[in-house]
Amino acid sequence: MNATNVGNAIYKQLNSLGISNLNVSYQLPPNELITQTLLRGEGVLNDTGALCITTGDFTGRSPKDKFIVKDAITASTVDWGNFNIPIDEKYFHQLKTKMLQYLNRKHEIWVRDCVACAHNDYKLNIRVVNENPWSNLFCHNMFLRPTEQQLANFKADWHIIQAPGFKADPAIDGTRQNNFAIVSFTHKTILIGGTGYTGEMKKGIFTILNFVLPFEKQVLSMHCSANIGENGDVAVFFGLSGTGKTTLSTDPERKLIGDDEHGWTKNSVFNFEGGCYAKCIDLSEEKEPEIFKAIRPGALVENIVFAKGTNTIDFQDKSITENTRVCYPIDFISNAAEPSIGKRPKNIFFLTCDAYGVLPPITKLTAEQAMYQFISGYTAKVAGTEAGVAEPKATFSACFGAPFLPLHPGFYAKMLGDKITENRVNVWMVNTGWSGGGYGVGSRMKLSYTRAMITAALNGDLDEVVYQTHPVFGVEMPVTCPNVPTSILNPQSTWADKYAYIAEANRLAALFTSNFEQYADGVSEEVLAAAPKPLDI
Repeated sequence: MNATNVGNAIYKQLNSLGISNLNVSYQLPPNELITQTLLRGEGVLNDTGALCITTGDFTGRSPKDKFIVKDAITASTVDWGNFNIPIDEKYFHQLKTKMLQYLNRKHEIWVRDCVACAHNDYKLNIRVVNENPWSNLFCHNMFLRPTEQQLANFKADWHIIQAPGFKADPAIDGTRQNNFAIVSFTHKTILIGGTGYTGEMKKGIFTILNFVLPFEKQVLSMHCSANIGENGDVAVFFGLSGTGKTTLSTDPERKLIGDDEHGWTKNSVFNFEGGCYAKCIDLSEEKEPEIFKAIRPGALVENIVFAKGTNTIDFQDKSITENTRVCYPIDFISNAAEPSIGKRPKNIFFLTCDAYGVLPPITKLTAEQAMYQFISGYTAKVAGTEAGVAEPKATFSACFGAPFLPLHPGFYAKMLGDKITENRVNVWMVNTGWSGGGYGVGSRMKLSYTRAMITAALNGDLDEVVYQTHPVFGVEMPVTCPNVPTSILNPQSTWADKYAYIAEANRLAALFTSNFEQYADGVSEEVLAAAPKPLDI
């Protein structure tokens, strides 16, 4: 599609951005993007018709190569540290100029106008410039898709300029290595170069929303999934990878608002995105039927391997990466809510896979405990999931999304705590990990039991039951729960050696306390008091 087909208004806007390439493919539908990818030899179709591509050297995000321009807007507001790395504005301008020159020399480039935030009051118009058609397909699938009428008057609030083939020169461009993702809040632009991993675009927008919405709009941004029941009750699920967030929020009895990123206003919860970016490793139709069925024409599958001699995906093959992904529009899910908005949450679930076998399968939290656990963002990896991990390894990620938080975690936790108190929200911590001992000794919590506990919480069946207090973590454990054996509700009773359980609980408590030290100066005394308290044994 040449410049005249793009439309003079659009082309003038691109020209003012610095795009002079006359061969611009604008707003192409998925079938054309897929055909172009196949013709360019950059992808193949699997046996269900999905487009399968590889993202090159990078099969995941590169947090150490993500930068925020330090300027008048960000200098005193951003929580600079491991995940918020400053870069001088001169390097942003330098790299942007080089990237545009690079793209202007390409035979063809792809441009798409899309939207973040399903709530009309907070919509963010995004214009994406891509070097290849499959990256543009990702943006079609992941972001909200404006109507023809909306496109007629579209004006970009933010730009993403993405060129996987462009490499920075660290010696002169201020980067750590050849790849980079740079956010400028002043210039409302995200630059992504040297990496084909599409998730950098998704998480770049999430990062800016995590600044703009809480700081400027008083809307809590959340790394979570959300669903809605027949009566309109909304549930929110927080959890790191491997905790069951996608599995447990995809409920045939409830409509899916979204699977990853949401905002919480005074009166509603809304999805940031128009699609899903689900992990594929070990995917099966039995465990994840909705995701499995979404791998069809229009979906984009990344970094998978085919079974030998076929074009059937081997979901167990980790030879390229464990971070295999599929990206598809949310309406590929049969029970997706339309629009992707619900009322204020009635229940919040913090999901953790505790490989130490310490945390109860379900507990109820106070607002202060919720803030403490929210900032902690705990789960545990088991042996074999990472090179060098021979025993369970505690993992903490503030607010269940530390790499994407420009502000201090205490800022988000305070907003969450206020909303929990104001709206009388029930907060639950659910352990989808081990019971009867840690990994290698105990057994993984049955999914059927976890679903039953969440169902009981959603139905109000745990409102009137008797609770007992956990001796170390101080959280409230229900003594009974419908369709769940009473014997597993108190984890200490499932261990053969009760003293060994307390010793392990003390050890995990110490890991919590050590991790929380970095956030202590940004939270209240009440939140600090919600920390676990080891017992003398």
